[in-house]
Amino acid sequence: MGTVTRGTTNPNRLRRMDRWIAATHGAALRRCADPVAVDLGYGAAPWTAVELLTRLRTSVPAARVVGIEIDPARVAAAKPYEREGLAFRHGGFEVPLGGGGGPALIRAANVLRQYDEAQVAAVWERLCARLAPDGLLVEGTCDEIGRRHVWVALGAEGPRTVTFATRLGSLERPSDLAERLPKALIHRNVPGEPVHAFLRDFDRAWAAAAPYASFGARQRWIRCARDLSAHWPLTDGPGRWRQGEITVRWEALRPAAAA
Repeated sequence: MGTVTRGTTNPNRLRRMDRWIAATHGAALRRCADPVAVDLGYGAAPWTAVELLTRLRTSVPAARVVGIEIDPARVAAAKPYEREGLAFRHGGFEVPLGGGGGPALIRAANVLRQYDEAQVAAVWERLCARLAPDGLLVEGTCDEIGRRHVWVALGAEGPRTVTFATRLGSLERPSDLAERLPKALIHRNVPGEPVHAFLRDFDRAWAAAAPYASFGARQRWIRCARDLSAHWPLTDGPGRWRQGEITVRWEALRPAAAA
């Protein structure tokens, strides 16, 4: 189920998302009897699936990764990279793993960008229905070399959080991340929508934190996040802020029409 994506990918492109998953979902994965992660729509080359396995195993030694692609030629090209803990299969949003269990994690990066906004909710619902109990779906968009990334984390109940992640040395202002908003939010960055208000306040907090730039971009970002947390429900703290991340509850950014 689904359509073939452009398939563009680069090594290390999804490092920010992978590190966040390992840090925030690693404990849940370790509790799983069979911690299977799916790299859905990995693209024309299998690098992101290979890297996901490597990064997950730093905190979840028993982790397995299954790369799923709707283009049979891409699956065939990835097969030589299979090894213990890493496999590739043909499929789409139905997430064909075989057996009766679902994956503990589905990562879908740069997959829904080509779909209509109206299709997103149904895809989310279908993917979440495939998750194992306490499983996590992470869906988002990044630039070609992974400097800017925004993703939504979802559980069986639906969306939970939105994470903004960036290479701080390349950032002029936080609203530069707007072009990487997931499909569910990217068309909502207009006056009157919560995500627009959030990015406006994000820029203001960044500007107010300018004096901290003399201590480096990281210290400026941390101060910006502290100021932002006074008005927005951030779910993380300095440990993640230091990585160039800020995570906010979905309810605060949910499109006005869906509220």
